[in-house]
Amino acid sequence: MAEPWPTEIRLSKDRRTLTVRFDTGESYELGAELLRVVSPSAEVQGHSPEQRVTVAGKADVAIAAVDPVGNYAVRLRFDDRHDTGIYSWPYLLKLGRDREQIWARYLAEIEEKGLSRSRRS
Repeated sequence: MAEPWPTEIRLSKDRRTLTVRFDTGESYELGAELLRVVSPSAEVQGHSPEQRVTVAGKADVAIAAVDPVGNYAVRLRFDDRHDTGIYSWPYLLKLGRDREQIWARYLAEIEEKGLSRSRRS
């Protein structure tokens, strides 16, 4: 069976939500903050689980651009100048399907580390 394939990737007018629709009929609205803090880039994920960085202060981040990468992914460029994450179709699908658990884990992690979603704190 083929992997689900995106049929539409749309950035909202306020640049804070990326909607991804798949040929399975699934559709997910992914917030810019979520996409930024779980960026698949080495800058965020590191080169091993121990090197993963908890990104805080991104509650107001927006997506500046969505650039295709071949036929397998998109590169998201954020207004905080982060632009090294390449979001593959399977990764976007996983973020959509598991978004609630991923977000809850992120919120728990920043609280545990005394960090804030706001840039000012």
